[in-house]
Amino acid sequence: MDKRVSNFGQLASIRRYTLSEGRGKGLDILDCDTGKIRFLLNVDKACDVMQLYHEGQNVSFVSRNGFTKRELPFLSRFEGGMVYTCGLDSVGGREGYELHGTLHNIPAEIVRAECNEGGIVVEAVIRDTALFGKNLVLRRRITADIGGETLTLEDTLQNEGEREEDYCLLYHINVGYPMLDAGARVVADIQKCEPRTPWSAKNASTAYEMGAPVDGEEEVCYFLTLRKPEISLVNETVKKRLTLNYTGETLPHFVEWKSRASGDYAMGLEPCTTELDDRFTYCRIGAKESIVFGVSLSVKSL
Repeated sequence: MDKRVSNFGQLASIRRYTLSEGRGKGLDILDCDTGKIRFLLNVDKACDVMQLYHEGQNVSFVSRNGFTKRELPFLSRFEGGMVYTCGLDSVGGREGYELHGTLHNIPAEIVRAECNEGGIVVEAVIRDTALFGKNLVLRRRITADIGGETLTLEDTLQNEGEREEDYCLLYHINVGYPMLDAGARVVADIQKCEPRTPWSAKNASTAYEMGAPVDGEEEVCYFLTLRKPEISLVNETVKKRLTLNYTGETLPHFVEWKSRASGDYAMGLEPCTTELDDRFTYCRIGAKESIVFGVSLSVKSL
C-alpha cells in the first residue's frame, strides 16, 4: 500500500449496513466506493445496483417509490435503480406473470465482498427454484478497479436441475437527472429502430434525444438493432458520457425506454434475450448447462 496512506479506506471501501426506517427499513445494502465511482448494491433485491454516482454526482433514476423492503404491487414498488434485473420467468408485461418477472425480488446470498489493491469484488448467489420444478441459479460477480470509472456485472446462469428450462433476461438500466437532462443524446451504431407503440412512432424523430420534462407525457419505447453491443448517453451540460457494453451473443436484443413525464423523468437502456409484447420468446437452458451474461457501465468526464 502507498506509504502516504494510513488506512486503505482513504482510497476505496465497501461498507455493509441495513436501512433502519421508512419503506426501505430492513434492506441490506453493500455500499461500494472506488474513489471515482460509488455504487450501492441491494442485497435483498438480487444484489441489483440501486444507485451509481460519478465523482459524487448521481447517474441513476430513482422513482418516487424509492426503495422498499415490502412486497407491493409493481407500480407501487418499482424503484428504477441503476440496474434492475428482469426475468427469469418473464420480462415486460404478460398476462399471468409479474410485470418484469420475479428475479429482482429474490434476496441474494453474498459469498464474497472484498476491497483491496486488487479492486472491489462482490460475488452473490440468487436461487430461482420450485418444488418439483426449476432449479436455476444465477451467480453474480460485480467488479470495479480502485480509482476506476467502470462497474462490471457478470452473471452466470446455471441450470442445476435435471431437465431443460425456459428463461428470459432483461437488464433494465435506468438513467436519471442530472446525468439525464434536456439535450442529452444516445450515441450508438444503430442499424434499425422500431417503435413499440403508435405514440413512439409519432416521436421517432427524437428517439435518440432527451427533451425537457412535460407534465403527464406518455412514455416511448423502441426496439433497437445495434451493429455492436455498445451504447452511450452523452450529456454536454454536465460534461459526462455513460457507456454501456454488454455480451451481444447472449443478449441479442435491445430496448430503449424513455419517459419525459414530470417527476418520472427517466431513460432505460435495456439489453435483453427477447423483445416484448407479441415479440416475446423464451430461451432454453439445458440440464447442468451454464450461460454467461455481462454488462459494464463506464462514466467518463468529457
